[in-house]
Amino acid sequence: MSLGKRAFITAVDSFTGRYLSTELADHCYEVFGTTRRPDGEAGHEACDINDQARLTEILRRARPDVVFHLAAITVAQYDSGREIYTTNLLGTLSLLEAIAASGIACRKVLLAGSAHIYGNQPRSPIDENFSPTPASDYAVSKLALEYLAKLWFGRMPLIVVRPFNFAGVGQSFNRLLPKIVDHFARRAPEIELGNTDVARDFSDVRDVVDSYRRLVECEAHSVIVNICSGKSYSLEKILEILSKISGHSLSVRVNPEFVRENDVKALWGDNQLLSSLIGPLRYRPIEETLEWMYATAVASSETRRVL
Repeated sequence: MSLGKRAFITAVDSFTGRYLSTELADHCYEVFGTTRRPDGEAGHEACDINDQARLTEILRRARPDVVFHLAAITVAQYDSGREIYTTNLLGTLSLLEAIAASGIACRKVLLAGSAHIYGNQPRSPIDENFSPTPASDYAVSKLALEYLAKLWFGRMPLIVVRPFNFAGVGQSFNRLLPKIVDHFARRAPEIELGNTDVARDFSDVRDVVDSYRRLVECEAHSVIVNICSGKSYSLEKILEILSKISGHSLSVRVNPEFVRENDVKALWGDNQLLSSLIGPLRYRPIEETLEWMYATAVASSETRRVL
């Protein structure tokens, strides 16, 4: 393994962590990381992100050149504000202090924030200079992560990313695109959704982790940057694309619980800063991502029927 090719990922077994591991391995990195529970994978160690002493010990053994901090509680996982802040904010502090205590000299540390910090904005595209208007405990925890990171900008080479929506094979069905794809793959007659005329920025997880890798390899640090496609797609358009891919149509039932009052019709990100840091972006069109997710879902369903 060549010098400077040791990577460490918190939540290495998460949806994003698995794709990031593959991306890094494909570029000759040796990958280590933490998981919430033992998974038997080489280089993976179960560790609570707030167990700073154990985290320090693991980092000393791994000696990573780059660190990716993905461990977090997402808005879709829990309703407990206390647990969100304990993991997303204090867990980040635990990691930063563990890196400092371990004595390793990381070339770059990437912290995963979120575009949720923007909340609803009156116009798009949304660049990094927009004033945050977080509207949930999750969004507030990620904005607090950014303020914490700024306190450490002079102590280690940090980059904070603000990923917009992204999807791919293996993502939980409680996320919007996997839910819709699953309904088409099962040829369900109906789906419950909220407003279908709203448009949002969706990226492919494989493009997101490509950007993460290239950010830790670039010279920049002490910066906060959007991770986004720079385009918006309405749910109506996504339903239309999947109907064409699958040859199946389903009816949409609007569930009032999913409808947000005063929801902004279109939100998408500005990725000019990202491209200025890492060069030309390779972001797939939404059709390619949906085709991949649909084909995999159908194959998985057929395999289950055979078994």
